[in-house]
Amino acid sequence: MSACCDSLPTPSPLKTVEQALALLLEQARPLGDTETLPLDRALGRVLATPIHSRVDVAPWDNSAMDGYAVRIADLGETGATLPVSQRIPAGAPGGPLAAGTAARIFTGAPLPEGADAVVMQEVCERQGDRVRIGERPRPGANIRRRGEDIRSGERVLEAGTRLLPQQLGLAASVGVAEVEVVRRLRVALFASGDELAMPGSDLGPGQIYNSNQFTLGGLLQALGCEVQALGIVEDTLEATTAALERAAAGADLVLASGGVSVGEEDHVKPAVERLGRLDLWRIAVRPGKPLAFGHIGETPFIGSPGNPVSLFVTFCLFARPFIRRMQGVSGPLDPLRVPARAAFAWPKAVKRREYARARLGLDDRGEAWIELYPSRSSAVLSSVVWAGGLAEIPEGCTFERGERILFLPFEGLLA
Repeated sequence: MSACCDSLPTPSPLKTVEQALALLLEQARPLGDTETLPLDRALGRVLATPIHSRVDVAPWDNSAMDGYAVRIADLGETGATLPVSQRIPAGAPGGPLAAGTAARIFTGAPLPEGADAVVMQEVCERQGDRVRIGERPRPGANIRRRGEDIRSGERVLEAGTRLLPQQLGLAASVGVAEVEVVRRLRVALFASGDELAMPGSDLGPGQIYNSNQFTLGGLLQALGCEVQALGIVEDTLEATTAALERAAAGADLVLASGGVSVGEEDHVKPAVERLGRLDLWRIAVRPGKPLAFGHIGETPFIGSPGNPVSLFVTFCLFARPFIRRMQGVSGPLDPLRVPARAAFAWPKAVKRREYARARLGLDDRGEAWIELYPSRSSAVLSSVVWAGGLAEIPEGCTFERGERILFLPFEGLLA
């Protein structure tokens, strides 16, 4: 890490990233409703109840590799030649191992009673119906013991765990076919602005296409949400109030893009206050200083800036952890931060924490360097397609090229 922040930034009326996130998470109320799903439909869902093993894993002593099961007492210091008394493939238990013999055994096959080691086939030489054991193994060599991984009744997954492929595999390995999960979070979203048009239509004078609906919708779907897209809302207080009321009636969370500032054409603030309560925060972050949070009745509301990059970044930093907590995800929600060398200098300290669009590259020695997108404009949506993540540049920070800073990969911000 760079030692670039030797002096603390001057006090600011803006909330820090940590303060804003703490306030959001304090207000996040996990859903109480659950449903039961088969494992093959539970990917990405959040466990509502813990999972306990129904079996021992491994269920019996078994061979860790292809080879020969033996009694060590039947071998000399340098091995021995023994008759092969049986063949034991996986899924076919053999009989007890006769004294003075070896059993041909395959990976995963049950260990025959009386055997106390498995010798790998690479150090054995088959001679007709006999085998030359080329070494004396240690006791228990190449044997997986019953319950070595998991004991019957052991808790293997906690409530609040998001089910990734490895969690699904673990649940299946202990005999679980169905899981109780938190139901999908229903999120209603709309975009505010008379300047917006839907893709596929002709643009009128002064209009732009509504990209925010599709950015937000994709971000929400990636988090496993059920999305209710309400389209574009005209810039009037009456239309904004009606849209918010309709959205809150059928959703667990309402998201809006644009209209959250305090200008004459920004109607979200008075509309939310008419229907509930609103905290409008100014956060010491770039891009994305304004962020609105409140409630429409009992339904939480988040309003993001209309600029597409500001919307994207504030969703990753603030809306994502709020949604994950509502989904019942337990534990820390901080994104992955990777230290790497900056391929640029930052000579002038800024008052707001910067999350600059960036990507990682490797030099000839395999060391990671962070490259910045050349524009800092929050209107350049193509920059987040070019980028692989965000470079985190703290308040009051300067550094030279080659110093270490933190990189936040999109993989940790979008999951």
